[in-house]
Amino acid sequence: MSALTKTLVKTLAEPQQLDNIDLDESKRADFLQEVIEGLEDGILILSETGELVHANESARRLCCQFTQGNFKQNFVPSVIWNLCKSLLSNGCLFSDKLIILSDEIVLDKSNIFRVRVRLLDLDGFKVPCLLVTIENQYESLKSLAITEVKKFDLTPREAEIWFLYRNNYSYKEIATKLYITINTVKKHMKNIHTKRHASIVVEY
Repeated sequence: MSALTKTLVKTLAEPQQLDNIDLDESKRADFLQEVIEGLEDGILILSETGELVHANESARRLCCQFTQGNFKQNFVPSVIWNLCKSLLSNGCLFSDKLIILSDEIVLDKSNIFRVRVRLLDLDGFKVPCLLVTIENQYESLKSLAITEVKKFDLTPREAEIWFLYRNNYSYKEIATKLYITINTVKKHMKNIHTKRHASIVVEY
């Protein structure tokens, strides 16, 4: 871990929130570094000139997807850097407010990403940095759908259909993908909505 990254992790840490964990200062930094590395979302920290300060493993993997495997150590994909430049150029207009810019990167139906950029002006840094988070919306929806499958007690076939539906597949696309008729999809969706309604009624 670079000295700059350690400083960032240390600055981001709220010591009072970690007081219950018996760690000295350096171990706290390592602990938070492990947390950042373990996140499913990509985390990039950039200087205002676009220099890569830190990227967790998820961010490196995702950036490779955006650049078709050509992600280099200090290179930020243009689709991300353009959003960062937008924030930097507009930030001075609203210098007293926290601004978060967000955009969507669509590679295909199974690879949709939400990118958010915000300015970090932290103690210990001579210049502000940019914090970029990259969320794989497909994976987020997949996790949500898995939770809903359990909650609504869906059958394996209903689960397949619900997962595709949650990922914006049309009834026709679901039917084609699962080699079933549209009427069969409609029948399953009717059963799913009945189970969802029953679950909501039980909650209230």
